[in-house]
Amino acid sequence: MSDPLDFSGKRVMVIGGSSGIGNGIARGFAERGAEAHVTGTRPDEGDYLEAEDSDFTGLTYHQLDVTDRDSPDVLAAKLDPIDVLVLCQGAVRYGRREFEREGWDDVIDVNLNSVMDCARAFHLGLAKRDGSIIIVSSTGAFHAMIGNPAYGASKAGAASLVGSLAQAWARDGIRVNGIAPGFVPTKMTKVTTENEQRRDGAIARIPLGRMGTPQDMAGAALFLSSPLASYITGQSLIVDGGLSL
Repeated sequence: MSDPLDFSGKRVMVIGGSSGIGNGIARGFAERGAEAHVTGTRPDEGDYLEAEDSDFTGLTYHQLDVTDRDSPDVLAAKLDPIDVLVLCQGAVRYGRREFEREGWDDVIDVNLNSVMDCARAFHLGLAKRDGSIIIVSSTGAFHAMIGNPAYGASKAGAASLVGSLAQAWARDGIRVNGIAPGFVPTKMTKVTTENEQRRDGAIARIPLGRMGTPQDMAGAALFLSSPLASYITGQSLIVDGGLSL
């Protein structure tokens, strides 16, 4: 019996795979034999190695600015068809900046508008391969976020998009699912993870007693993209160690 988690011969694109959760997911696919591609905003992957906890072993890097609404179409034309598209781009603005129009627009553009732009751009290629889309949202999609209204609203929108695209594109042979991570130490969560009091308070609320890792999210993405999940579509899997219980 063949290994259902063997992605040899499969092409995977992780938007936002240059660091954090996206980088961990991309490396998970590469370790399972996939031809794994990642995007980031910087000109070269070397620009991430000192500043971020990134590893590009086995990955092919592409510069992509998702706020340029036409750029996903250019990338898709270069790489299509693909088998798996992971949408892991993300932005947040602290200091109540999301209550201002500029901060709101910045976060919505990255966390929601670009998710649809990328899904649309790769749609035809995914249909050729009976492909799979994984939209990475957040447990913040399901509860209030007092200081980050744009982040919460955009992630709720991304989680809703999972179901809408799954229903619309099932006829094209594309499965669409989501992952909603809880606390994972990344550059976006430093406001919590690098503050001892906040970090300890967060861990105390997690039944499994620890924060998640990018590798935890990779396991969920591998499962949802594999034949093991061939009858699953339109679902967002909460991967938070029980935090949301």
